[in-house]
Amino acid sequence: MKPIIFAFLLLWLSSFASAQTSGVNGEIGNIDARRTAISAERSRLEAGFLTEDAACYKKFAVNSCLDKVNSRRREAMADLRQQEILLNDEERKIKGAQQIRKTEEKSSPEKLQAEANRRTKAVEDYQGRLEVEKDKKQKRSAAVSNETAAREASAARLLAHQKKMQARTGQQAEGVEEAKKFNARQKEARERRAKHDADQLQRVKPSAKPLPSPQ
Repeated sequence: MKPIIFAFLLLWLSSFASAQTSGVNGEIGNIDARRTAISAERSRLEAGFLTEDAACYKKFAVNSCLDKVNSRRREAMADLRQQEILLNDEERKIKGAQQIRKTEEKSSPEKLQAEANRRTKAVEDYQGRLEVEKDKKQKRSAAVSNETAAREASAARLLAHQKKMQARTGQQAEGVEEAKKFNARQKEARERRAKHDADQLQRVKPSAKPLPSPQ
């Protein structure tokens, strides 16, 4: 098992050296790759140990054989676990350094100025949106007022037209009534004149002579 551990140590050292020359993302990626390699090695070793377990059951001293296999299993798994612990520690250190760099970058004059510019732009954009919304609201209000005024003017014209029509209808009714009254007066006048003429004719007509008496 020692050559395997030595090989993983060399892999770890080469990966760490490579991580020093790459960015933080590359470092985290190398750690993930090494963690994957450890997991694969654990699966490979466990498969080998299971094969040895099966071979032990074919031997006379089964328990002794199994004890030896389990001893090597524990040693190999402990070594792999130790490598994982080292990887976890390295990852925490890298992320901690990354967080410190981010904090320092945020507090740099350039970052502070950029953040101030971003906030200023955000405020200007917000005020611009408010102005646009205010303009839209004023236009909607003006449109509603114009529409209301147009409806009121239309209603007033309609009411005036109705009153005019009612007045005209009233005048026509009065004309009809006056015509009826005039016709009635004309008729009464004709009747009076006819009666008057009849009376006059009766007064001027000579009286009839009496018939001679019989002999």
